[in-house]
Amino acid sequence: MAAGKVIVVGAGIGGLSAALDLACAGCDVTVLERAAAPGGKMRRVQAGSASIDAGPTVFTMRWIFEQMFTDAGETLEDHLNLTGAELLARHAWRSGGKLDLFADIERSADAIRLFAGAEDAQGYLDFCARSKDIFRTLKHSFIAAQRPSPAGLVGRVGLTNLAAMWRTAPFSTLWRELGRHFRDPRLRQLFGRYATYVGSSPWLAPATLMLVAHVEQDGVWLVDGGMHAVANAVKSVAEAKGTDFRFNSHVDEILCVAGKVSGIRLAGGEQLACDAMVFNGDVSALGTGLLGKGMSGAAPPTSTRDRSLSATTWCEHTVTGGFDLDYHNVFFAEDYAREFEAVFDHRTVTETPTVYICAQDRMNGIRPEGPERLLLLINAPADGDTKEFSAQQMTDLKGRTHGLLRDCGLHIANTDDGVATNPSDFNQLFPATGGSLYGRASHGMMASFERPGAVSRVPGLYLAGGSVHPGPGVPMAAMSGRLAASRLLQDLSR
Repeated sequence: MAAGKVIVVGAGIGGLSAALDLACAGCDVTVLERAAAPGGKMRRVQAGSASIDAGPTVFTMRWIFEQMFTDAGETLEDHLNLTGAELLARHAWRSGGKLDLFADIERSADAIRLFAGAEDAQGYLDFCARSKDIFRTLKHSFIAAQRPSPAGLVGRVGLTNLAAMWRTAPFSTLWRELGRHFRDPRLRQLFGRYATYVGSSPWLAPATLMLVAHVEQDGVWLVDGGMHAVANAVKSVAEAKGTDFRFNSHVDEILCVAGKVSGIRLAGGEQLACDAMVFNGDVSALGTGLLGKGMSGAAPPTSTRDRSLSATTWCEHTVTGGFDLDYHNVFFAEDYAREFEAVFDHRTVTETPTVYICAQDRMNGIRPEGPERLLLLINAPADGDTKEFSAQQMTDLKGRTHGLLRDCGLHIANTDDGVATNPSDFNQLFPATGGSLYGRASHGMMASFERPGAVSRVPGLYLAGGSVHPGPGVPMAAMSGRLAASRLLQDLSR
């Protein structure tokens, strides 16, 4: 059992995971969170009478959470009610066509055969096999490892398995490799969207992101109570293990003595001492000096040009008609390349953006009567610290978004009590990000190695969250918290 007073700054899933592991190891853990509830980006908003998940909506890599709860002497099933999704996502195109992908690979192949022909159906089966191979190669050597270097990654894979490493196509882009599997441009759009799961462009992101296909086929789970329930479940177990949670607690400064982290100062002036600290926020908040000049060298800030995607979202409790939604839905216009050129090159939203909708009352065939809870999301540049959308611009964006949906056959009734969030709002929620939701964009083969690891450049300070290794997304951020806790405990034991 370890001994030590540890402060965790931020109750996102990375901070929650770190807190749970540290408390189980015998540390005296205090979690400080500026919001009123846990979850970080897994937040909920109130739209009229409805409480709506306003952040991540996909629960995958269940094994990470099962292991976390098992290590805490608990079982995941005792704390979360999870239902496997039979239909992974429903897709539609303004130019025509509708395609469902299923958890069953053969069923998806049959759907693709009807949608695009036998050649693309076989291309999909080959793509799935390749995705599984990439995931198997990188699961332990990269995802679950402390921050690897290129040489370290090769060492973990092993010289005898370099062929498997080569098959991950580290020198190619996702879009280029998709062209080897699919002739129909709509299918390249569909699977190219996996780059946006890490806030990136499929034209610039590495082909290794093909592994997302296997992650989804391995299981997409619908969470009773929404994704915010995941945060509450981890908090509940951490609390039972002795973690002290303090919400509405804004950290103004991280304090150091003799160059080592010694504690924090809250906005009201209160100071808390610690032996070590886990920072579960975007590393740019440290690198820009937002938490004190002594922290500016802890981790480099992400430049504006290297930031990942932001978003504009609408949470609405309203009535829909026409197109039959499922839980996860994606609506495409024709020119996908223009969307990413607009965001990353011209720093604007394209004229007709891709729209993602999470219809949160539709689970495995359930069709609600009357109003239903919707999260609508479009991609936007992460410039929320320097630019703001005017009310007229937000109205225009919503009109363009609903226009694409109407062209695809979906009609959404207007409502006055919806909640809109744009990059400026996200920058307020997650300081120093500009609204970036995924840290650094995964552009180029070296991008994954440019994320900081669990150990910062300031002794006693450890890093967790989507801006550090192994990257963004709920399971990855949870893994980052576990990696930070593991390294912290190793150092305390010395």
